[in-house]
Order: sequence, then structure tokens, then C-alpha cells
Amino acid sequence: MKTVFAFIRINMMNETKRALTEAGITCMTAKGNVYGRGKGLWEKKVIEAATDNVPEAIEHLGKEPRLRPQRMLTITVTDEKVKTVVDTIISVNQTGEPGDGKIFIIPETEVIRVRTGEKGDVTLD
Repeated sequence: MKTVFAFIRINMMNETKRALTEAGITCMTAKGNVYGRGKGLWEKKVIEAATDNVPEAIEHLGKEPRLRPQRMLTITVTDEKVKTVVDTIISVNQTGEPGDGKIFIIPETEVIRVRTGEKGDVTLD
């Protein structure tokens, strides 16, 4: 089994959740108030405005890169469902622009359902 961590744009959360549910992935955890950034330092529109000497854009850039608000999804699934999760997240969130997000896949060694003590893949559905 694997855990998929996906960082996506806030405004894509509902569409991503709907697409995952339609793909048969119903168990997930979402966390808000997550901030981060990739290697891109600024939004394309801000850079273009600063290049055109728009004072507000130049002031907005400042000296340090800003962290952007995002949503983090955590989805633990059997190995067979990892591709479905990843493909679904990409299909909904990929725009080709910086900020589309990142997906991390982490192997899991054990899962235990607290209520029953069950272990393994049976606890994932």
C-alpha cells in the first residue's frame, strides 16, 4: 500500500474530490491552510506587470518569494489504485502553468483500523 500526498490549488479542491470519488477513491483527508512554493517565484501576471513597470507589481514582488496557500490531500490506497489516484489528480489539476501542484508517493508498511484492530489492505475501504 502507498500514501499519496498531493498539493493542489485551493480552487481545485472540489473538482479534484469529485473526480476522485467518481474514480472510486472515496477515502481521503484534506488539509487546508497549507502554504508552499515550488521553484517558480511569482505568478506570471505579476512578472509581466513588473516588466511593464507597473508600480504595484514591482512593490508586490518585494525581495523574498512568497508562499502560496494550497490544499494538501492525503490518500492511502492499495498499490493497484495508486495509478488511478495519480492520473485523476493530474487530469483535474494540470494547466501547464506554474503552481499546478506536486504529488508525492510514500510506501506504507502497516495500517490498523482503531475500531476493530483489523490490519492491512482491508482497512483501506
